[in-house]
Amino acid sequence: MENESSIEKNVVNSPTPEKEGELCYAEKEDHGEQKKTLRISEESPNPGSNEGLDVSNNQVDVSKDLVSENKKEMNQDDLNSQVAESKELVSGNKLDESKELESENKSEIYQDIKETLSEDKEPEPVFDGTEISGMEASRSMSTHSLDLDTETRGSAWPEKAVALKNFVKEKGTVAVSSVLRVLSGKTDEDPHAAQDDEDKNDKGVKEAVDSPKEGEAKEASQKPVEWSAWNPLNYIKISREEDAENRTEQEETIEEPVHPVGMKGRIILYTRLGCQESKEVRRFLHQKKLRFVEINIDVYPSRKLELEKIAGSSAVPKLFFNEVLMGGLNEIKGLEEAGKLEEKIDYVISEAPSFEAPLPPLPGEDDLSSSGAIDELAAIIRKMKESIVVKDRFYRVRRFTNCFLGSEAVDFISEDQYLEREEAVEFGRKLASNHFFHNVLDENVFEDGNHLYRFLDHDPIVLSQCHNFPRGILDVKPKPIIEIASRLRFLSYAIFEAYISEDGKHVDYRSIHGSEEFARYLRTVEELQRVDLQDMPREEKLAFFINLYNMMAIHGILAWGYPVGPLERRKLFGEFKYVVGGCTYSASVIANGILRSNQRPPYNLIRPFGMRDRRAKVALPYTEPLIHFALAFGTRSGPALKCYSPGNIDQELVEAARNFVRSGGLILDVNAKVVSASKLLKWYSVDFGNTEVEVLKHAANYLEPSVSEELLELLASGQLKVIYQPYDWGLNC
Repeated sequence: MENESSIEKNVVNSPTPEKEGELCYAEKEDHGEQKKTLRISEESPNPGSNEGLDVSNNQVDVSKDLVSENKKEMNQDDLNSQVAESKELVSGNKLDESKELESENKSEIYQDIKETLSEDKEPEPVFDGTEISGMEASRSMSTHSLDLDTETRGSAWPEKAVALKNFVKEKGTVAVSSVLRVLSGKTDEDPHAAQDDEDKNDKGVKEAVDSPKEGEAKEASQKPVEWSAWNPLNYIKISREEDAENRTEQEETIEEPVHPVGMKGRIILYTRLGCQESKEVRRFLHQKKLRFVEINIDVYPSRKLELEKIAGSSAVPKLFFNEVLMGGLNEIKGLEEAGKLEEKIDYVISEAPSFEAPLPPLPGEDDLSSSGAIDELAAIIRKMKESIVVKDRFYRVRRFTNCFLGSEAVDFISEDQYLEREEAVEFGRKLASNHFFHNVLDENVFEDGNHLYRFLDHDPIVLSQCHNFPRGILDVKPKPIIEIASRLRFLSYAIFEAYISEDGKHVDYRSIHGSEEFARYLRTVEELQRVDLQDMPREEKLAFFINLYNMMAIHGILAWGYPVGPLERRKLFGEFKYVVGGCTYSASVIANGILRSNQRPPYNLIRPFGMRDRRAKVALPYTEPLIHFALAFGTRSGPALKCYSPGNIDQELVEAARNFVRSGGLILDVNAKVVSASKLLKWYSVDFGNTEVEVLKHAANYLEPSVSEELLELLASGQLKVIYQPYDWGLNC
């Protein structure tokens, strides 16, 4: 019996490998003591031969002999009948059906793996203004320490679970309601104030979850609003039907946009940066509703010589009605006092300009953005794209689109540049360091072998989401980042001075869109594609990314329109991007990844940069809390727009903080013992302190000395009540 058991075990555990499509036949006898096992393999090098069937026959014969020895009471004819049925199953139609079913299953599994393990990355963490009930905006407001022991962390998990549950419930409710709103063609009467008040937000979520029918009825009764594709030539339309509790005196005084007076003639105003009289003439023309073209002689230096020729002096401001020189600020005021200005205005309205009248700036005039030496490496890359195979490939059970192998690139470089293989690898690293291509997993700079790499202009995110990449990779050599940042700062200064109110709170988006300064800005940001950011000093990096963030906000609003809800804000903040130094940057990444030193956005669970993210090397070493008083993304409750310079960045940020806090960011009512604070101090509290008291103490540094002293006394007494102001997401126009 021991030998028989050993033989049976050897037959069942045959060394023949279990291939795909193997069939196992097992049956228990009524006694429950012995098993009849038949193993039949269909694996054959040639499907048309009987080789696999012969192996199966041998195994069946061995099994039959074993059964005849151990099962003498079994009828031999019955056993032969069962063996014959097994053979017929292998050689007949049932085997063919099994093969077809197996092939279909393999195809379905392969397709599922291909779809599941594709290259699609997780969306970047973005704060869209949605506050999650039970989940804190940042760690600083938590009562737990940042470094908790094991026991404390364990006790905190129920609280985190509740927060996560509320997070999912809130996001789901917002997503469903927004989709229903889009499908029905309806929006809220006030899309900006819908989520400003935290109490209202919580109540709205509860009603949406508990009473879905009531929520649907409410959606059906909402006022329909026209929603069309964004046309930058039309003034941005926003709803001003706000609740009384959210309306401020400043908003009540804002006048509706007025249309300029139509005219046949042309008004030219010569200005320069920082000129106070130029600002006053500009304001005067706006009051008269006169459309004019501004020529800043700092932006267009060649026009300085033109001004000297036609006016006899390069002093500004100088105003021209067609070819007639009206003079500067004093001359304009003199004409108005004498009652002769209206006659001049009638002339420019009714008369077309002659050939002697100054011309508006031409596209690309005095523009250095497209100049520079041709990059020889770019020519090599063009030839490389034509020679190597670029296609979708599988690597580590993931699919990557438009990739090439490192070994193929080394083969091309070695042949094209007449280099040994090791030298070709070093040359490839030089190309990668110049941001022509990169490793798809950011595992290395460049190596020989089966590593996958992708050209910058083949990256799907670059092609679909980056808006400083309209013409592909530039052929000119990348200029130093300090030089490009200086020109961008210069253009930003010119745009802010000409098209933004003096307090920085109101933006003339329509005029910006049609200006030559903005067109030049768009050409200049293309130069950021392959710049080197690694050696930027802290002050240069801080000023550069703040200015880039603010201009990206204007560019995004002009390109996509202003977002009216959380889903639109999430898209604008997270999917409108620039290519800078070979990497993609959104507004959220700049704010939270670079300027906040890779801190998670409010009400998000992950950080912008992972362990291998190349952008993490660009991030500032520590959080800069005052950036929140400088970053303006087109909202009314945000800080004022201003251009920042690296030479005096810290002092300028302190002034921005004072301006924001003293103009309503922190309001103290001593008698009621209540302080009203901007929600920026709540959302980003971790940057200002570990507790609410520390946050308020930090903000008190920027109040007037007397108010700051009163606030600190109330904080020390412990009798101060803190409320947060509703955040107005309305457009700052």
